[in-house]
Amino acid sequence: MLYLLRNPSLIWNLTLEHLQMTLAALAIAVLVALPVALLVTHYRWLSVPVLGGLGILYTIPSLALIIFLVPVFGLNARSVIVAMVLYTQVILVRNLVVGLEGIKPSVLEAARGMGMSPWQRWWRVQVPLILPIFLAGLRLAAIVAIAIATIGAKFGAGGLGTLLFDGIAQSRYDKIWAGAIAVSLLAFAINALLLSLEWATSPTRRLQRRIGRLKAGFGVRN
Repeated sequence: MLYLLRNPSLIWNLTLEHLQMTLAALAIAVLVALPVALLVTHYRWLSVPVLGGLGILYTIPSLALIIFLVPVFGLNARSVIVAMVLYTQVILVRNLVVGLEGIKPSVLEAARGMGMSPWQRWWRVQVPLILPIFLAGLRLAAIVAIAIATIGAKFGAGGLGTLLFDGIAQSRYDKIWAGAIAVSLLAFAINALLLSLEWATSPTRRLQRRIGRLKAGFGVRN
């Protein structure tokens, strides 16, 4: 803790680097996972090969995967970000597929009967229903991405993992502890943020808010 308190600017800069890598990887991963999940949901025969292939990819050790990517993307943050995107696909695609398949056909038929366009059905019906499941997957993917970004410091990607590897190289236990504590706090903070969003978007929570608004409109007290 003393190292953290004595070097706030360094810790802040490394935390920003770590966050930039994590957020960039998650943004790309979501943009890739969403169309893949829609294809798997539409063409059910793709479920086994796609999810099976992503599951096999997830079993590859992160260190080995980054090493495989270095000759293609270089010894920098890009190789680490690509590894993070690949690793998080199995989590995001699986949760999105579960969420989409959990929507009852009768709900979509009712929306179609109300004259909603495909875009309106997606944005006003499907997205709200799959949002809690998606956020649960995103929360797990974010923790995985933070862990891989820590290893990425070994490959010149920067981030809080720099403290860990520098501490090991220099036999500086204060740096090792500082890096471990900083990464843990970052993971706890991201997990708490996404968990609160997941709770706020749950169907039960939305139903409670609607009931509360109805009671307020009719002047009913609890």
